[in-house]
Parts: sequence; structure tokens; C-alpha cells
Amino acid sequence: MPGRVECDVTKLKTDATTSRRMRAVRQRGTAPELAVRSELHKLGYRFTLRRTDLPGRPDIVLPKHRAVIFAHGCFWHGHSECKHGTTSAKRNASFWTSKIAENTARDKRVEDELEDLGWRVVTVWECECSDRALLREMILARLEGTHE
Repeated sequence: MPGRVECDVTKLKTDATTSRRMRAVRQRGTAPELAVRSELHKLGYRFTLRRTDLPGRPDIVLPKHRAVIFAHGCFWHGHSECKHGTTSAKRNASFWTSKIAENTARDKRVEDELEDLGWRVVTVWECECSDRALLREMILARLEGTHE
């Protein structure tokens, strides 16, 4: 894949505890995703989940409004505006720096592809999900103009 940064997982040194902890990290149904889905539902939006026919398989798709929402974990997607996104890994730092850079580059590429296809892309960060009232306001602001 062009522009893809390769991270050799075989060179990642982990102990059993770290390995178990990393396997437990969810990719679907994460706390940020569930919080966004809950607030969207309360606001009256109807949506589908992870449409595989769209680039990047967005977490939430609002077809009627031609909008997609990605609920990103701050650490995993390198959120530059929060402490979790700027925290460096203590072990295997070069691997994780490379991995997060790859995730960030992929996120940007997917966002561009979706926008080229006419979709509005909204990213909600994990750190934005702790206060539900603020999350609701933020969702409305970012989706403004797409809700009838």
C-alpha cells in the first residue's frame, strides 16, 4: 500500500501481562463509540454501523445526512490536543511512535477519500466523551446543517 508505514509486530517485545492487556483493547463497541451512539440516538439521529463499502469502515454512518463519525481513542490515533494522545509509550517507544504515525496518516487518507466521495467526516475523541452534555453540544455543532 503506498505511503504505508510498516510496523514489524514480530519485533515487538512484550511480556505475558502486556500481551494480555493489548489483546483486551477493543476495536468495536468502545466506550467513546457507545457514548456517541447514545447521544445521537437521544438527539433523534438514526444511523448504521461500520459500513464496509465506505473507506475506513466509519464507526457510525448517518446516510440520510451524508455524514460519518469516527470515535477515536486519543492514544491510538495520536490526539495532539490531549495528554493521552501525546503520551509516549515507555516500552517499545519506536514501535508505538511508528504505529501511531501510521494510524494518523491512515485517518487523514480515509478522511480525504470520504470527503472526495461527498461524505461529511466528523471525528469525536475519547477525551470529549466524559461530559455527556458537552458531547451532545459538540455533536450538534459538528453535524450542524446535516440534521433536518
